[in-house]
Amino acid sequence: MTMQSVLSRVDTETHPLPTPRDHITSERTRSMIRIQQALLAGAREALAREGAVELLHPVIGPVTDPGSRGAKQVDVDYYGNRYKLMTSSILYKQTSLLAFDRIFLIAPNVRLEPIETSSTRRHLTEFHQIDVELAGATRDDAMAVAERLVRHAVATVVDRHSGLLESLGRDPEVLSAFAARPFGRVTHAEVVTELHRIGHSQSTGTEIEWDAEELISSTANGPFFVTDYPKGSRGFYDRENPEEASRLLNFDLIAPEGCGELCSGSEREYEYAKIVTRMRETGENPAKYAWYLDVIRQGIPASAGFGIGLERLTRWVAGLDSVWEANAYPKLPGVVSP
Repeated sequence: MTMQSVLSRVDTETHPLPTPRDHITSERTRSMIRIQQALLAGAREALAREGAVELLHPVIGPVTDPGSRGAKQVDVDYYGNRYKLMTSSILYKQTSLLAFDRIFLIAPNVRLEPIETSSTRRHLTEFHQIDVELAGATRDDAMAVAERLVRHAVATVVDRHSGLLESLGRDPEVLSAFAARPFGRVTHAEVVTELHRIGHSQSTGTEIEWDAEELISSTANGPFFVTDYPKGSRGFYDRENPEEASRLLNFDLIAPEGCGELCSGSEREYEYAKIVTRMRETGENPAKYAWYLDVIRQGIPASAGFGIGLERLTRWVAGLDSVWEANAYPKLPGVVSP
């Protein structure tokens, strides 16, 4: 499939994807990169205040996060062994808590998303996350850290680059007002009920569909959390609610203005027997995770954590039409590109 055949029908109808040279040299991209740099600076400052240590994690390994929603992993030959490009650093985040109680990383990720996600305006196959893990933390602790991080990152951009925001058509005062409001909280079940009320079909046992997520995002007056996703909708590492086993102690952070999910997180399963059971329940073969389970068997701290999509955060803060505009060398699902 060629670039143009895909792009002619996906999210580039309003902002056609330029050539790599035109994209990287445009003032729009240069402004985005400066805004993204300020977001990272603000995130690092916020996490330093939380006592978190920045680590550099692997980009390949014998196994990675199994992922969901049809995304595929990428295999690489590592001296005759089949390794994976990281789709998420969750396994390494958990085991790194043996060294430090609070860690974070700015992690590259590769996921071969289904081609149909090109039309969502918020999927890339290669992207970056601000990944955080907190030993001894609850879900509420992780949500509070995520909220403080986003608030400080937004404030940093507004303080340093109001002019750049305005050059992109983004009103800094509107952005500040969005971030200043306390982030709301609703449960997955409440979101499903509201979607049904307005006539949108949504399964009660799955993640919120992309078009439904955009719908609830477009009517929000600020960022908000969605909690308590049903068991089976997420990976084996999201901890079951001990008081309601059909629900997980997890969350998503949704941005307003139709931008959708910025962040996913949860309390983690950390007990060996429970993790093996959850792996089997989700169709994973525990033997694939040998190195990880060896560490788990010897004991790791209970924890909670999250990952914020850097390009998605940049898109929302800068007021960009699509997430590909928030990457210097964007790779859209199904599009062969530099």
